[in-house]
Amino acid sequence: MIQFDPVRMVDPTSGTIEVGGKDVTRQDAAELRRSIGYVIQQSGLFPHRTVLDNIATVPLLLGHGRRRARARAAELLETVGLSADAGKHYPHQLSGGQQLGVPPGR
Repeated sequence: MIQFDPVRMVDPTSGTIEVGGKDVTRQDAAELRRSIGYVIQQSGLFPHRTVLDNIATVPLLLGHGRRRARARAAELLETVGLSADAGKHYPHQLSGGQQLGVPPGR
């Protein structure tokens, strides 16, 4: 069975995987994940963080301040069709459909 893992959750034991003409094993895994779009099955949300803070995760990892990251997350909530009120809730407090709307905002 060939497994394809371009975001390097598991590194290949042989062969190469290229994204954009670059061998993914020669790139920093965290930077690679931030540079390409991918979807985690299930919602992949942190259950101990609010929806707003879940969406703010990537901007925080990129070095944006907390205030700026949360402001951007609030904008993205609207983009994915969730109300500002949804950002105050924890993932388990949203419906399954609402939970699936959160990761694209991230």
